[in-house]
Amino acid sequence: MKRMVALCVTLMMTTLLFGGEPMNDTIKTIMNRKSVRAYKDEPVAKEKLELIVKAGMAAPTAVDKRPWEFIVITDKALLKKLSDVLPYAKMAEKAGAAILVAGDLDKQNGGRDSVYWIMDCSAAIENILLAVESLGLGAVWTAIHPNADRIEPVRALIKMPSHVVPLALIPIGVPTGAEKPKDKWNPKQVHWNGW
Repeated sequence: MKRMVALCVTLMMTTLLFGGEPMNDTIKTIMNRKSVRAYKDEPVAKEKLELIVKAGMAAPTAVDKRPWEFIVITDKALLKKLSDVLPYAKMAEKAGAAILVAGDLDKQNGGRDSVYWIMDCSAAIENILLAVESLGLGAVWTAIHPNADRIEPVRALIKMPSHVVPLALIPIGVPTGAEKPKDKWNPKQVHWNGW
């Protein structure tokens, strides 16, 4: 009976929040996405990691240039080294895996001095985070670029060429359940037909 009441309340709330329309699975995934920093000591299956990267590659890019590169990391020693050099990625040491998202300056729209790669790779990162959530896993976006003190050590550990810039490390794992999604809706930040 309690489960039935909870289901009815959930359905009523989603209907109220979304203008009378029940929330579909895509919207549920978006609203449930959260930054997960605590993981169980379990690996992430290679098949899931590949699916997550495929989701990243489904992101839009400027002029369809796809300047991204994805380094999938499952080696625990390398995860530890990355956690040592990245001040906001300490959780990587305990993660089941991580995906390093980088941009190839030679592939991006607008040439080497452009910044389209940042937008393109950021769109891929959001797809990765949503794919992780949809699979019941947890992840967090940890920034590398634009900080040279983070870029250079990561570049050295991964042995990246100079025209490839690491943007972010995404630690991924089976969540402990500690983190909960936040309601970030703020109608004061929505402007219709002008400021």
